[in-house]
Amino acid sequence: MSGHVGFESLPDQLVNRSIQQGFCFNILCVGETGIGKSTLIDTLFNTNFEDHESSHFYPHVRLKAQTYELHESNVRLKLTIVNTVGFGDQINKEERYVYQPVVDYIDAQFEAYLQEELKIKRSLFNYHDSRIHVCLYFISPTGHSLKTLDLLTMKTLDSKVNIIPVIAKADAISKAELQKFKIKLMSELVSNGVQIYQFPTDDETIAKINASMNGHLPFAVVGSMDEVKVGNKMVKARQYPWGVVQVENENHCDFVKLREMLICTNMEDLREQTHTRHYELYRRCKLEEMGFTDVGPENKPLSLQETYEAKRHEFYGERQRKEEEMKQMFVQRVKEKEAILKEAERELQAKFEHLKRVHQEERMKLEEKRRLLEEEIITFSKKKATSEIYQNQSYMASGSNLKKDKDRKK
Repeated sequence: MSGHVGFESLPDQLVNRSIQQGFCFNILCVGETGIGKSTLIDTLFNTNFEDHESSHFYPHVRLKAQTYELHESNVRLKLTIVNTVGFGDQINKEERYVYQPVVDYIDAQFEAYLQEELKIKRSLFNYHDSRIHVCLYFISPTGHSLKTLDLLTMKTLDSKVNIIPVIAKADAISKAELQKFKIKLMSELVSNGVQIYQFPTDDETIAKINASMNGHLPFAVVGSMDEVKVGNKMVKARQYPWGVVQVENENHCDFVKLREMLICTNMEDLREQTHTRHYELYRRCKLEEMGFTDVGPENKPLSLQETYEAKRHEFYGERQRKEEEMKQMFVQRVKEKEAILKEAERELQAKFEHLKRVHQEERMKLEEKRRLLEEEIITFSKKKATSEIYQNQSYMASGSNLKKDKDRKK
């Protein structure tokens, strides 16, 4: 080609559009209560985010998300911090109480984005992307080895989010112990098949520094918003009786390395990896569960419409089959109910006949007793009448005798 066309300005147009639209970045902080998650985030972004202290007495883990609007020069960043409240505090270490809520939250953000993509009228340009771009996993500075809970959690999350392990409160152990601790942690992660985020080395401009930083994982960090005077300048540091630990001094901790890798160098790669790797894996698995495929039975390409129609016919046939099964089941249950009712009716009829016979027998007995009673009454009446006759005769006899005695006396 000869002459100037002008499409060389496309990168500038893309930059201007991106600046105008703004950026979003979502960080998931996983670690025990009190390990320093909020302090490190405040130090990373040089901002005092409002965050209340969490209790150790929650029955299960809950996730708390807070979104902030940050400005630096003419760049706007919508930052979302997701904190795991109560993580590791439960006595019951079952997955549904500890790390399952974290998995459910990550999947819920993927599902929300997928539902927005599947809408007929999409608004992805204005959609607030809440998918987690990076997980800062905070490890206690024990100096020994990873806890079983840490290994299980990272192993569960590594296919869903970019994990960057950090050793929190790294000033709690000596440099020699810290170096041994780092080597042991990386060995345990590799032996257990935990895939942590590796800084990309495919871009020549940052390949060297990223390759170097991959060798420093996990980062040993110290966070503090307190300023201490060291020499002639004020620096962020932690003041101890034995000395000062400077947060931004690379001889004291890896805070600067973490900030450089996370924010300055690889933030866009973290966002891209979230979309092209983790979200695509979730999307593919979800669509395959729904029955969508790219090829048919004969390995021929299938369009979305063809897949939809095939699945629609399959669902229709399945519905018809289930309806027929339900009808047959209904008829069978009706027959069973009729048989039960008929049996109950036979039992009632037999009971009625039995009661009828008992009643008839009782009635006959009563009739017999009545007949006997009537006979006794008749006999008694006859005896009474005879007794009255005898009584009258004796009375009359006694009266005539009395008259004769009177006549004799005269």
